[in-house]
Amino acid sequence: MSANLAATVPSAAGPDPARSAHDSVNTGEIAIGVIIGRTSEFFDYFVYAIASVVVFPKLVFPFADPLTATLYSFGIFALAFIARPIGTTIFMAIDRNYGRGTKLTIALFMLGTSTVAVAFLPGYDQIGVVSIIALSLLRIGQGIALGGTWDGLAPLLALNVPPKQRGWYAMIPQLGAPLGLIVASALFAFFITKLSAADFLEWGWRYPFFVAFAINVVALFARLRIVVTPQYSQLFEQGDLEPKPVLKTLEAERRNVIIGTFAPLASFALFHMVTVFPLSWVFLFTDQGPARFLIIQIVAAIFGVAALVASGWIADRVGRRTLLGASAVAIAAFSGFAPQLLNGGDVGESLFMVIGFILLGISLGQSSGSMAAHFSRSSRYTASALTSDFAWLFGAGFAPLAALILSSHFGLIASGAYLLSGAICTLAVLALSQQLDNQS
Repeated sequence: MSANLAATVPSAAGPDPARSAHDSVNTGEIAIGVIIGRTSEFFDYFVYAIASVVVFPKLVFPFADPLTATLYSFGIFALAFIARPIGTTIFMAIDRNYGRGTKLTIALFMLGTSTVAVAFLPGYDQIGVVSIIALSLLRIGQGIALGGTWDGLAPLLALNVPPKQRGWYAMIPQLGAPLGLIVASALFAFFITKLSAADFLEWGWRYPFFVAFAINVVALFARLRIVVTPQYSQLFEQGDLEPKPVLKTLEAERRNVIIGTFAPLASFALFHMVTVFPLSWVFLFTDQGPARFLIIQIVAAIFGVAALVASGWIADRVGRRTLLGASAVAIAAFSGFAPQLLNGGDVGESLFMVIGFILLGISLGQSSGSMAAHFSRSSRYTASALTSDFAWLFGAGFAPLAALILSSHFGLIASGAYLLSGAICTLAVLALSQQLDNQS
């Protein structure tokens, strides 16, 4: 974990003996920066996602019944995923013209501002339809900003380490997902249990959004510290971190971007089946309070962290493609009894969440950047960003909305079918990828 990243990257000039020790950034420091950055992004994500279930339907859509209001809320939730590739296009141009530090500063400031502005959102009862428009615009702002937060460190970290440790380093960025969920769920659970329903809806829900802004500031400095290092500049000059125009990148890497977009679909389908969707189902169709389920999510997410760590160890022994395929098969099997567990009371819900998070940790741990090695060096930075954008758009953007629509009309069994479709898609894409690799 302490080997210099620069030492693993070939350089025509060789190592610089004059470079002082304090200028170097080792893989452990990069890993910490990646975890902080990803945790801040996922914290923002889950703060908004939880509010989409327990706050916005009542605050922004009080004129609709609870189910319809939640569906409207999930529709706005999806806007960020639609806007994210647009943000990547805009910020890649900023990256090329003004540098990585400027890009990250603008993007994270925009993300923090859009997030904290939600905390000041008046409800529909105060300003009418303007409340809906404002929430939609802020959500789009979050999505555009997220497109600019891509720093390329996650796939770079996985590629520039010893081959037998790539699975281990590939899972490190994904730790941000359960960590962000744990913190966001804990904050909401605290305010829900400590405040009356009226006080929570009036002002209590706003505090997690203020915390999100503070975390973004910390993440900004953590990332900038790495961006200004000589090693980072060296990798940029060698092409590993060079921003390319989006359209040219898609033209050059179209096949690999498509494969990378749909290969992790099982992971992303499961991602929402154990985070946003079950919270909405329990909140809408049971008499249980959201705080109780948020606590269950926190406990289950701890199992997810352990599974993520295990995925790195397993992938380095059996291979990332094999692990992704095996986890997709396991997710397909889980889809057969997941609805019964979620509808099985306290014990069933707990088992659903724990098993789901274990499977999610194993699969998600190796899904990010799984195609990075297939991209050409000059296109890798931009292609990896676009692949991440499209994977989240097609795999996660509309997942809560689709799962809730299907389940509310056809029962929870439909959510199992939705999860199964994601697993089948992953297996089909992995098989196609293997066939194409054999032909090339």
